Amino acid sequence: MDTGNHSTVTEFILMGLTDQPELQIPLFLLFLQIYIISMIGNLGLFLLIRISSQLHTPMYYFLSNLSFIDLCFSSVITPKMLVSFVSEKNIISYSGCLTQFFFFCTFCMADLFMLSAMAYDRYVAICSPLIYTTTMSQRTCFLLVVGVYTLGVFGAMTHTCGLNRLSFCGNNVISHYFCDVPPLLKLSCSSTHLNELLVMLLVGISSLITTIPIVISYAFILSNILSIHSAKGRSKAFSTCGSHMVTVALLYGSTIFMYCQHATDSNLMQQKVASVIYTIIIPMLNPWIYSLRNKDVKEALKKIRNDWTVPWYKWHN
Repeated sequence: MDTGNHSTVTEFILMGLTDQPELQIPLFLLFLQIYIISMIGNLGLFLLIRISSQLHTPMYYFLSNLSFIDLCFSSVITPKMLVSFVSEKNIISYSGCLTQFFFFCTFCMADLFMLSAMAYDRYVAICSPLIYTTTMSQRTCFLLVVGVYTLGVFGAMTHTCGLNRLSFCGNNVISHYFCDVPPLLKLSCSSTHLNELLVMLLVGISSLITTIPIVISYAFILSNILSIHSAKGRSKAFSTCGSHMVTVALLYGSTIFMYCQHATDSNLMQQKVASVIYTIIIPMLNPWIYSLRNKDVKEALKKIRNDWTVPWYKWHN
C-alpha cells in the first residue's frame, strides 16, 4: 500500500467557531479577553513561582510547568482563532496546519501527563510525608518533567506523521477553528481507517497511563484523609487536592468526549464546544483555580509586592 502523501491541497480555510456574522465581533471580544486573562494568569503564576524562594518546592515546580504548558497551549490555538472572527477567509498553509496540530498535540498530551505527575506528588506528600523530601528530590522532579515533555512530543509526532500520509485533493475547508484530527480526516480523499485506529489507540493508551496513576493516587489520598481525626486537617488536605481534581475532571471529560466519537455534522458544534473547553477555557482557569485559595501563593505575592513597594516608596520620597 502506498502511504506517501500526494496532496494537491496547499492550504486550508479555517471556518472558525461560527459562521453567523452577527456573532463574530462579540465572540472576538470575548475570546480576546479570555486570552489576555489566560496570559496574565499563567505567565504571572509561572514568574511568581520562579522568583519566590518559598515556592521552590516540588508541588510548585510542577505547577509552574503546568502554567508554562497552558501558556503555550493557548497561544498555539487562540490567536489564529481570533483571526477567523475578523477576516473573510482565515487561510492556513498545509505545512502551517500540520505545525499547529503538532504543537497543539504536544501541549495537550503534556497537560495530561503533568496532571498525572502532580497527582503522584500529592500522594507522596499526604500519604508518606516523612519520606516526601527524599522521594520527590530535585532529580526525580526533573526526570518526571522531562518524561512529560518527551511523551508529549512522541505522541504529537506519531499523530502528525499519521496525518501527513493522508491525501487532500478536493475540499480544503476545515469546519473548525484550528487544525485537529477529526475535521482533517473528514476532508481526506484517502483511506482514514488507520488514522482513526491510531487516534483511538493513542487516546486510549494516554488516558489509561495518565488516569490509572491519578485514580490510584487519589484512592490512597482519600483513604488517608478519612483517617485524619482533625476536621481542620481533613479540610486542609481536601483543599490541597480539590483544585487538581477539578482540573482533571474538566480536561479529561472534554478530551474524551472530543476524540472518542466520529466527526459528523450533527455533533460538530458539540465537538467545537468541547474543544473550546480544553483549548481555551481550562488554560485560563488553571492559574486561578490553583492560586485563588492557595495560602502559599497569596503570601508569596504579598511578600513580592511589599519588597517592590518599599524601595519604590523610598526612592520617590
